[in-house]
Amino acid sequence: MVARALVLGAAALPVAASAGFLAAGRGAALSAALGVTVVVLNFAAHGMSLAWAAGVSPTALQLVALGGFLVRMGIIFGALLVLDRSEFFSPLAFGLTVAAGILALLTYEARLVSRRLTRGVDAA
Repeated sequence: MVARALVLGAAALPVAASAGFLAAGRGAALSAALGVTVVVLNFAAHGMSLAWAAGVSPTALQLVALGGFLVRMGIIFGALLVLDRSEFFSPLAFGLTVAAGILALLTYEARLVSRRLTRGVDAA
């Protein structure tokens, strides 16, 4: 799942950068590219931490799933605050890209989960 998301993220990077460039120039393009990078790395960290926690215990899995979300959102917010000090940075391009990326990854993850849940279920 993480490997596929990395491939999709790599494909989304030039699309986001191009959209940012067309909308507001070089700074927005770089900000959008950083947004995609943050979302993809965030998702990869999420997948790897869940895989690790699943091997430890159900309690660890729950802690990583719930607490990890807050930590990862804090990292995205922290990246926004740090990057906002840069002259080139466009918070709007970064924020829109991060929001779209998170929604796309959630949709992707939901589709994967729904496929797993419907395996072996016959449609009536």
